[in-house]
Amino acid sequence: MSEKIVRSAENYQKYVGKKVFIVLIGVVMTAVMFLISVSVGAVSIPIPDIIVTIFGGAGTSLYERIIWNIRIPQALTAIIAGAGLAIAGVTMQSVLRNPLASPFTLGLSNAAAFGAAVGILLFGAGTTGSSIADAVVINNPYLTTLSAFVFSILTTVIILFIAKIRGATPETMVLAGVAISSLFTAGLMAIQYFVDDTRLASIVFWQFGDVSRASWFELGLISLIVLICAVYIFYKRWDYNAIDAGEETAKGLGVNVGRTRLIGMIAASLISAVIVSFLGIIGFVGLVCPHMMRRIVGDDHRFLIPASIVCGSLLLLVSDTVARTMIAPHVLPVAVLTSFLGAPVFIYLIIRGRRM
Repeated sequence: MSEKIVRSAENYQKYVGKKVFIVLIGVVMTAVMFLISVSVGAVSIPIPDIIVTIFGGAGTSLYERIIWNIRIPQALTAIIAGAGLAIAGVTMQSVLRNPLASPFTLGLSNAAAFGAAVGILLFGAGTTGSSIADAVVINNPYLTTLSAFVFSILTTVIILFIAKIRGATPETMVLAGVAISSLFTAGLMAIQYFVDDTRLASIVFWQFGDVSRASWFELGLISLIVLICAVYIFYKRWDYNAIDAGEETAKGLGVNVGRTRLIGMIAASLISAVIVSFLGIIGFVGLVCPHMMRRIVGDDHRFLIPASIVCGSLLLLVSDTVARTMIAPHVLPVAVLTSFLGAPVFIYLIIRGRRM
């Protein structure tokens, strides 16, 4: 009996070690991709010079300005935003028990975009210009994020209400998301109709998700919100595992399913709101990454959550790097690339009909 226990313990340690190793490999790949992302662009910077500059060495003044003022904020924003969207996606998929759930597919991104547009254009939270450099300048990020969050929460309430309907299926949830997205898209169109040409061009430009818009201040605010929500979500990892086994099973294990679902959706909504309010709509990262990682590390949220975070960071960082180099010197918004990547995966999931 003791030998079986020892063997089982060894197998479990190997199981855990394999999952942790996969996550660590993802972290290393993200770090390498970070250096590559900072290196490439209109001005190519050798990686040794980047390392020297980051660690306080004597680099050239031109390289220092490019690295610290442009490249590093953009790369870090891609990492944090990708992690936030991925963890929002894995949380929604768990608490709603819906493999097609994500901030984009359930309409939260469009709702947050509408709320941010209301905050910027109607409440004086920002100013707009006629050039790419000053298309949207957010003067009051707190009001913008609050406005985006309010509309995201409204969407969350609608989604939770639909989830309580007896017999609601993943397909029903996705159709509800399509309806919600259409509603807020119509709202955005109405705003665009009543503004002048300059503001119209600016708000259309703003809707394209682009991580290059964030300065160090916006990066700090996004990072703070994502970190707080990520810590809470990881803390509740055992509850999400229980919910995956079924609501009755989770209740039998002492999990308050209703409260866990509500707070989880609020955390996901807050992440989506703060990212959309500063960066625009970046679709499908929250849908694709959790499914990619489920195939590698499984459904255990102890490993799925950190693996999805790493995958989201790496995916958005790679997408941003490719987007700003593939048609250089022109820069393609990263949301265009993520949509091209995510749409086929989304169609595949619908056709396959995979259930959690």
